[in-house]
Amino acid sequence: MKTYKIALIKGDGIGPEIIDEAVKVLDAVASCCNFDFSYEEALMGGCAYDATGDPLPQETITISLNSDAVLFGAIGGEKWDKLPREKRPESGLLRFRKELGVYANLRPAVVYDELVNASSLKPEIVRGVDLMVVRELIGGIYFGEPKGRDENRGWNTMVYTRPEIERIAHQAFKIAMTRSKRVCSIDKANVLDVSQLWRDVVTEIAQQYPEVELSHMYVDNAAMQLIRDPKQFDVMLTGNIFGDILSDEASMLSGSIGLLPSASVGAKIGVYEPIHGSAPDIAGQGIANPIATISSASMMLRYALGETAAADKIDAAVKRALKEGYRTQDLAKFDAKEVCSTSEMGSIIANYVAKCKH
Repeated sequence: MKTYKIALIKGDGIGPEIIDEAVKVLDAVASCCNFDFSYEEALMGGCAYDATGDPLPQETITISLNSDAVLFGAIGGEKWDKLPREKRPESGLLRFRKELGVYANLRPAVVYDELVNASSLKPEIVRGVDLMVVRELIGGIYFGEPKGRDENRGWNTMVYTRPEIERIAHQAFKIAMTRSKRVCSIDKANVLDVSQLWRDVVTEIAQQYPEVELSHMYVDNAAMQLIRDPKQFDVMLTGNIFGDILSDEASMLSGSIGLLPSASVGAKIGVYEPIHGSAPDIAGQGIANPIATISSASMMLRYALGETAAADKIDAAVKRALKEGYRTQDLAKFDAKEVCSTSEMGSIIANYVAKCKH
């Protein structure tokens, strides 16, 4: 029987609660798909700082790189906001991504039919939305040099190299080949030289994928079009800062950030995590929505481990739970038959996984 090594980074706030439910579902799918998991926990974030004085201990990097994949909860909270920047949880996360070389952030935005009324947009706008934002994750303005500030100025530099653009473009086109074969590349080439290079290189890479239709859009227009007509998009390819903003905007099409997963992948390892934060205000209350983390575990099965049938089982179980009217507190007002705790929702989905004939 195949055993996969999974690094678990639970993190802060609701992180431990939602990771526990994802593990519950993973164990259920493993039991009916003839493979197994070996888990090893590691620290990152505020809890790591409290324990070691470092938001990202070297041991966590080592454990992660020696695993088949990383399942990650969430980090941060007001408790650590006054620390020096390099000691804050978020700095540990940026360093973690760089150390692991996870250059591509995959952010699906799917609107479930059962929750079409949860979106702030009209049902006819969002019904059927199924798009993927592919965001470059370890380059651009967040990592560019020089950067700094003095009393009167602050400065950051947006830099992209040809190899950085090529590898993220390949990711987007390969993903598009498994979907509707459309890529929209988002940039600001009308005013930024770095974006003109981005557009030129993406256009060159597109020639290697003749089945995929490529279009380009300026980022300000893309932000508007996501609200006006989100169904026009299949795969949205963009850089770090634009992707950071657009992927959060896209996530709200679903009506709750508690629903959507993400993956950060590179040549060596992938990190799978919900898109939401650590929500310390509701930590320990048992009301956090675990579906985004459970769906992140599904992405891990699909993209890191090649266990497509198992991923399909989890996705089908999530849809069944929603169709049957089970809701966590964040979705209680949307056709809820029963309002569930975090643990109850995990158990319901795990039970459906065990029964799934998909």
